[in-house]
Amino acid sequence: MIRLLGTTFAALLGLAFGSFLNVCLSRWPQGESIVCPRSHCRNCDHALAWWENIPLLSWLALRGRCRNCKTPIGWRYPMVELAVGVLWALAAWRAINPTDILGVSSEELPMALIALIFNLFFYWSLVALAVLDAEHLWLPNWLTWPGIVVGYLLLNLQVDLDEAVLKIGMGPSYAAASRLLEILAAAALILLIRWTYKLIRHREGLGLGDAKLMALLAAWLGFPGALLAFGLAVLLGSAVALAMLAQPASPGQSKEWAARKLPLGTFLCIGGIVSSLWGQPIIAAYLRLSGL
Repeated sequence: MIRLLGTTFAALLGLAFGSFLNVCLSRWPQGESIVCPRSHCRNCDHALAWWENIPLLSWLALRGRCRNCKTPIGWRYPMVELAVGVLWALAAWRAINPTDILGVSSEELPMALIALIFNLFFYWSLVALAVLDAEHLWLPNWLTWPGIVVGYLLLNLQVDLDEAVLKIGMGPSYAAASRLLEILAAAALILLIRWTYKLIRHREGLGLGDAKLMALLAAWLGFPGALLAFGLAVLLGSAVALAMLAQPASPGQSKEWAARKLPLGTFLCIGGIVSSLWGQPIIAAYLRLSGL
């Protein structure tokens, strides 16, 4: 019962924070305040009533259109709300395991709660970065850098409190240095690809934001988890690119349409979410199949 209630609460809270994220995603690229003015239609400035601000339900009730000017409300709004709500529900369901909770001491419980809150922040940030890169090819530093720092500090805090880790000789200093090297290695992977592409094609292929995002994933998931996220991103990006290339160009369309930029950051965020939720069994299955 506790697990179900906690998961339901997290899902509802996620829907609310997903609605707030939609405000941020609409205003951040324009340099607007996310506090004022109140939520309004971007086309006619109609101020939304309280019932027009209910996550998911309002979009359905309005049939995806502004009540005043009938301008379509994009699918991004319900999709972001649903994504954050589902991810927060999954995070809570995994964290609130009755069997594990019974074995957790009163000293460890606050740390488990802190880890859950930070994981919610991690998923919220990945959804934000995925949408910003998809819509604007933009991975802002004020989302990636704090994400790297928070993930790195959270790992060090967990190691300090994990007696099993300390018993095998992996002390806090060793763990901190090891994770820092993993973060640098993940960023270096993207920088190497970026440099190689520029050397061959004589133009920019990947942005520095992608390197920072890869470092963020390594800070939270470790280098193996970040590498899995990168592999999934490459597969997903390749599938999207092939689907685009398979579409015939219209007569008036420039030949450069096939060279349009794809948001690697969006694919990395999706890969990071999959790696965070199911990375361990995926890596274990791969190692089993490869005989390693």
